[in-house]
Amino acid sequence: MILQRPDGIVEIEDLSESRRRVTARPLAGRALAPACCETSYPLELILSILDVKGVAWVCDEISRDQDPGSIQRFFENDFLPYVDPADFEGKRILDFGCGSGSSSMVLARMFPRSEIVGVELSEEYLRVALQRQRFYGYQKLSFLRSPAGTALPEGLGQFDFIVMSAVFEHLLPAERRSLMPRLWSHLKPGGCLLLNQTPHRFFPFESHTTGLPLINYLPDRLAHLAARRLSSRELGSESWESLLRKGIRGATEREILASVGAATSDSRPSLLAPRRPRYRDRVDVWYAALGPRHRALKTACRELLRVVERLLGTTWVVNLSLAIGKGTGEGREYATCAAR
Repeated sequence: MILQRPDGIVEIEDLSESRRRVTARPLAGRALAPACCETSYPLELILSILDVKGVAWVCDEISRDQDPGSIQRFFENDFLPYVDPADFEGKRILDFGCGSGSSSMVLARMFPRSEIVGVELSEEYLRVALQRQRFYGYQKLSFLRSPAGTALPEGLGQFDFIVMSAVFEHLLPAERRSLMPRLWSHLKPGGCLLLNQTPHRFFPFESHTTGLPLINYLPDRLAHLAARRLSSRELGSESWESLLRKGIRGATEREILASVGAATSDSRPSLLAPRRPRYRDRVDVWYAALGPRHRALKTACRELLRVVERLLGTTWVVNLSLAIGKGTGEGREYATCAAR
């Protein structure tokens, strides 16, 4: 099947009764994602993803769920150093900003005895998420729609874990101030907020939105001008608010901790240290996820990052991966989080 769309061409080829190959050929300048993937999705689900994500991103969206080297690898590398997999079983997990449901499917697959609740603002994304759920038949997975960008669904309840995967950077400043305290109130005492793939606000190269070096150090007005004029990603007509929505500013650990608002002694947030013996600190979490190439250079960078962390109190890497405990102190929080 060959589908011609305004933004490119997609070819869908049956490999067997249950496998298909999807090849995407977006228009020039829009190829920002994998162009080919294999999937067990039915044709109806592939077409729904294509309608929502477009030609350039259809294979990326499929791979997020069906490729173990995508979101699942991120979760294993970014979260499991802090929390043992057994500690998730039988718990209640909120996948906030679940998008089209790929992250929720991965969580349901990794922790089949846990209750997973996906929350998303976009109605069209949720339609795809529900199609994915019906395809897999996951019974302990449900989805709710947020009524607004600064509000949460009614009757959400309490959770042992809240996952924000590639979400925080897309919240506008006002949403961070109003939404994060509400989210925090739905985390049980001793629970954990798990956050990853949020770009570091002050990393020298802004790879997430603009692909430009040093733009993170510019004031907002100059950063906006540089993004529109210098980026190769067709940002010439973007407003500053739309660039913030795309994630241009990222975040720091301090901002994320402060965003949950005033906390009492039994709800104070603090960064958790890695639990597994092979990890000495958050820098090791970053290092362990790297590939084997240029190992000597990466080892030198690891030691430099440790110095920066001691001096500035931040893990100065491209993307943050954090576990934030809700309790009275890191040692007590972590023990509670792991034992719940």
